[in-house]
Amino acid sequence: MDHEKVNILLVDDQPAKLLAYEVILKELGENLVIASSGREALELLLKTEIAVILVDVCMPELDGFELAAMIREHPRFQKTAMIFISAIQVSDIDRLRGYEMGAVDYVPVPVVPEVLRAKIKVFAELYRKTRELERLNQELEDRVRARTAELENSTARLRESEQRRSMAIAAGKMGSWDWDWISGDWMWDDGQYRIFGVSPESFEVNPANVQALLHPDDVDQLRKAIAEFNKGARAYETEFRIIRPDGEVRWCVGTAAATVDDSSRVVRVSGVTVDITERKRAEERQNLLAREVDHRAKNALALAQSIVRLTRADEVKDYVNAVEGRINALARVHTILSLSSWQGAELSRLIDEELAPYSLGGQIILAGPEVQLVPATAQTLALALHELFTNSAKYGALSTRSGRLTIGWQVEDQVLTLSWEESGGPLVMTPKSRGFGTRSLLASVESQLGGQALFDWRAEGLLCRLEVPLTRKTAATTASSKFDEASSAELQRASG
Repeated sequence: MDHEKVNILLVDDQPAKLLAYEVILKELGENLVIASSGREALELLLKTEIAVILVDVCMPELDGFELAAMIREHPRFQKTAMIFISAIQVSDIDRLRGYEMGAVDYVPVPVVPEVLRAKIKVFAELYRKTRELERLNQELEDRVRARTAELENSTARLRESEQRRSMAIAAGKMGSWDWDWISGDWMWDDGQYRIFGVSPESFEVNPANVQALLHPDDVDQLRKAIAEFNKGARAYETEFRIIRPDGEVRWCVGTAAATVDDSSRVVRVSGVTVDITERKRAEERQNLLAREVDHRAKNALALAQSIVRLTRADEVKDYVNAVEGRINALARVHTILSLSSWQGAELSRLIDEELAPYSLGGQIILAGPEVQLVPATAQTLALALHELFTNSAKYGALSTRSGRLTIGWQVEDQVLTLSWEESGGPLVMTPKSRGFGTRSLLASVESQLGGQALFDWRAEGLLCRLEVPLTRKTAATTASSKFDEASSAELQRASG
């Protein structure tokens, strides 16, 4: 059988002996490495993997015993086989010394070729078998490590999978259960207990206790499910409510599947329960929002319809501009309220939105604290401010570069007082009759908000004072139908 050759180191200071050893050992078919001194042998050992060392005991400088001692001091060569060749008669003491130095055998001179070959062959095969065993052992250890690592990874993946499943169940507010149809035994996981608001220590899972946690109006769902499975159904799904021990009502959806025996008889029912309370609440909020949006859209359209119907102008262009301006004012405040989810609007934001189209740097001075207006008040004031800005831009202080406008406001005893003071514009004369804008402003502030709108037509500029209660019920009602009905009625009276 083919085998890997091993290296045999021959150490002797006499070339003739080395040649003789080579001739004797050539038949073994191994690699023969020659060293003519102890130091040369040490150098070769450090560079080459040696299976057997054949060394002469009597050598100058470094004899066989000394070389053996130096070889054994190196951890790498502590188990390397060494055979001593001695040309002199060795005593038992010499043999003992040689064995202490690490020799495994002695060969006397004259050397018998067959004996030397047999001894070298035995240790060469032993070296080869040892290396093969080390290799197999290493492979076995590698396979064991790989298998262990694979098992550890598999265990880690299973653990991670279980953790993800548990997290998914917890995040999805899910629970699983199992019902032995024959024995009546139930099994709930942690998610199921969590959904029902009970603990495994204090709650015994049985039909009576489970039924006690169901909403009275949904108990029939459980009875119906049992009846369906008795009729041969294999799956069932339904929505139901539970009442936790603390009184909280939760919505759930339950899905169950039956396991049957060879005679198609149900033997086990397993299922999953999902807490859908948040989804139900979201659906309710969505439906409420849809109704609210529909209501607000109708209110806005009604107000826009009133604006279109009641606006007066001598020319079509003026009419279009007036309608567009008032509807745009309504749209701007609607946007502000939408951004706040219809919670309200800042007064300063309403003013900024109305004065933005004019780009009048330095002509307008604003002074007042932050005031949060409820939606109905914000809508009414936005239209009132629009009328004031529009009239000022047409006839008042904002119609000239020299004009100045000061808007100030304050809140005292839940009453908002806003002052509008113009100066530096064209000469002001008290109007003989009030236009639509002024009449609608008065009507909306006084009738809709329960406030007052006072006008002082001074020659140097208009002075307007608006007083608006912030706590009046109508002001706190967000886009209610009463608000819009009042808007339409007052606008009709204002146009009369």
